[in-house]
Amino acid sequence: MANFSKSNVPQFSVDVYQNEYLPEGGREVNAIVTVTSTGGGTSGSALAGANTGSVPGPGQAPAAVVIMVDCSGSMDYPPTKMRNAREATAAAIDALRDGTAFSVVAGTHVAKDIYPGNGRLAVAGRTTRAQAREALRRLSAGGGTAIGTWLRLADRLLNTPDAAGGAVPQIRHGILLTDGRNEHEAPEDLRAALDAAAGRFTCDARGVGTDWEVKEVTGIASALLGTADIVADPSGLSADFTRMMEDAMGKEIADVALRLWTPVGVEIKFVKQVAPTVEQLTGRRTEVGPRAGDYPTGSWGDESRDYHVCVQVPEAGIGQEMLAARVSLVLPDPAGGVPQTLSQGLVRAVWTDDMTASTSINPQVAHYTGQAELAQVIQQGLDARKSGNLDGATAKLGRAVQLAAASGNADTAKLLAKVVDVVDEATGTVRLKAKVAEADEMTLETRSTKTVRVKK
Repeated sequence: MANFSKSNVPQFSVDVYQNEYLPEGGREVNAIVTVTSTGGGTSGSALAGANTGSVPGPGQAPAAVVIMVDCSGSMDYPPTKMRNAREATAAAIDALRDGTAFSVVAGTHVAKDIYPGNGRLAVAGRTTRAQAREALRRLSAGGGTAIGTWLRLADRLLNTPDAAGGAVPQIRHGILLTDGRNEHEAPEDLRAALDAAAGRFTCDARGVGTDWEVKEVTGIASALLGTADIVADPSGLSADFTRMMEDAMGKEIADVALRLWTPVGVEIKFVKQVAPTVEQLTGRRTEVGPRAGDYPTGSWGDESRDYHVCVQVPEAGIGQEMLAARVSLVLPDPAGGVPQTLSQGLVRAVWTDDMTASTSINPQVAHYTGQAELAQVIQQGLDARKSGNLDGATAKLGRAVQLAAASGNADTAKLLAKVVDVVDEATGTVRLKAKVAEADEMTLETRSTKTVRVKK
């Protein structure tokens, strides 16, 4: 483990957990890389100056947030839904740190920045909060849903140089609320908007009620390195929006990349985040030099995340050892110079004829392999259930119950128990429930990628 820090950024550390021993002929090396950021912002400290008229201090990055509120016609059914959305947006604005640039976008089949308007961002303070709340009163439901247009406008606003004293804000974050399917643009239009926005800002996405498409909302959050969740009862929006904004205000450093360097002959099989959620990163690699590539991790506050790195090394004889990979956390230089290395760790391979050493599975690797399988079998089980393949659904969701119990993932186990009757969790024996509330099924699907940390 190594770590490096500068006074104006949090301190990062990297810990590598693996069994480096391979049998003769063994080639696959697995490691769990735990990245921890400390000494930056936390939700509490970031909000300490809120509503006081103060501006971010020298340790706080200039930040900008755009809140995208679904104002399509369906938001009027029931009428309380639109009111709850207005109240939630006001609560999120109250949770902004003073000095943060912000905007509110009303989303229908078109996108309109209703505050402050004219393609600008306001700076959070007493006056602008009051003005924004007044603007929210004019939000009304009517029109279609074209989420790609909302994201494109948010992208333009968040990357506006005048938002932070003439500079593009370092922390750029979106919050997106929708209650319906993206019916007024082609799926490829939304995909193109996400591809264009990736790496330019992060975005949390929320579905309110039960008439939206889970894969659309989770796909937005995944592409933009944010969180996704369901708010089945619109009355819960204010609390959820406040939590989201507090988390956003706790971010102190953006655009951190996980850099993987591998020696000649080593092949990368996959790189994925495995905690706090499962997120596949393999296909997001950006080449940065000979045998080195960067994987995006988004913005960081005081937090810890786990990544699973799997590489294939060349065959070697008993007693030989090699560096299988070097994992670094890097921060790009805005001026285009040499990136700053925040921390790094090493993944090793050692060939041995000791069967006990070479066949033992590292506890962290075993745990997260199970958590990744848990997320996968829930998705497969729910897809099978929707398509009428009840035997397949029973088998997959039974395996999910077994994995959730074995790993101590109590939250997921509770969600599964609303979709299946558990006969024996140890063997994964279940029966599909005859009737399942739509909100329960959507909650399980939306939260299926949430994992529990390995017990150290």
